[in-house]
Amino acid sequence: SDTMISGSGVINGAGGKMKSTGTIQAGTGLWQDPNTDASNSSGFTALPGGGRRSSDGSYGGISNEGIWWTSSTNPVGRLIQSSSRTLTLLYSIKNYGHSVRCLKD
Repeated sequence: SDTMISGSGVINGAGGKMKSTGTIQAGTGLWQDPNTDASNSSGFTALPGGGRRSSDGSYGGISNEGIWWTSSTNPVGRLIQSSSRTLTLLYSIKNYGHSVRCLKD
């Protein structure tokens, strides 16, 4: 199951509800402008940590996107971008590096 979004409702709009607020340009946050519909109303406080792009170790996306592994046994991530309000399903490979969020039972 996809525990990470269980409390965020539908996928469309969930990204904005999960993103921390503010932008780098305004000096109020860590996301690039425009931090579309960011409200953090879910309490997840998603930060734009970017990720490891490929098995060669290249890294990118910092301040523009955040990608988190899901609890699925398949290599699946969830993508949030600065210019979007959606939470996108991202099929990935295990060599890619995404963020994780640990949950206390």
